[in-house]
Amino acid sequence: MEAAHVEHAGINLKPSARLHEESPAEAPMEVGKTVGNIEVEDPIFRCRDVDVYYGEKHAIKKVGVDIGKNQVLAMIGPSGCGKSTFLRCLNRMNDTVPNARVVGSIVLDGKDIHDKKQDVVQLRARVGMVFQKPNPFPKSIYENVAYGPRIHGLAGDRVELDEIVHNSLQRAGLWEEVKDRLAQPGTSLSGGQQQRLCIARTIAVNPEVILMDEPCSALDPIATARIEDLMEELRQSYAIVIVTHSMQQAARVSQRTAYFHLGDLIEVGETDRIFTNPRHKLTEDYITGRFG
Repeated sequence: MEAAHVEHAGINLKPSARLHEESPAEAPMEVGKTVGNIEVEDPIFRCRDVDVYYGEKHAIKKVGVDIGKNQVLAMIGPSGCGKSTFLRCLNRMNDTVPNARVVGSIVLDGKDIHDKKQDVVQLRARVGMVFQKPNPFPKSIYENVAYGPRIHGLAGDRVELDEIVHNSLQRAGLWEEVKDRLAQPGTSLSGGQQQRLCIARTIAVNPEVILMDEPCSALDPIATARIEDLMEELRQSYAIVIVTHSMQQAARVSQRTAYFHLGDLIEVGETDRIFTNPRHKLTEDYITGRFG
């Protein structure tokens, strides 16, 4: 007999074998006091007391969370709550924002990403990013994928480069659709295909982590389903952090969920627990649609 889908606040979650005891939602908390366990075993990223300032604006406040290997962490919350700001901290994209200042500890595989010896270009190869709107280079489909491995010296010759391009497009679920038109512009593809091309471009340089900033917001439901299926496959090899405004998507693709509110990380935990038994009132109000 098939396990029944749990339905809570209009959200259909993945089946779960676990049952959760009810606990009362908690009252407003102090800054830096996140509900739930921020730690995971053997994390790829370990973030502690992360603050982000844009000039005088305090955008992120004492955020601490681990990002596990071979897991998808979904970050949810209302617009302007700090999800994308925190995501951009993980590969130092905030370095490109005028007046942005990041304080705190962000450790990738045991090394502080803000160490003076850290090569930012190499960091962004290890921590790739897929943006909200597909942004293929104004190059051929082949060159979109080959560009990264070429500049990072990952291919010794054309044969190796061809193999990297083929494998990356294959893993992104795009090879069969484009194998006969690799010389055509990447911009000639549909929106969903362009986003998968950007994912292929990201994984071509062998990252350890893939960051996704609302990767399906501009896509139709069919293209969205393809990307979500792809995330489940990719997490077998990479850690994935996704920012999404769709709670249904967070429930479908992630193993852990983090809820942000006004720059604070309010609650973090296993996805089915967050959606079926939130421990903080702000989390409960958000997922039940009382605000957001």
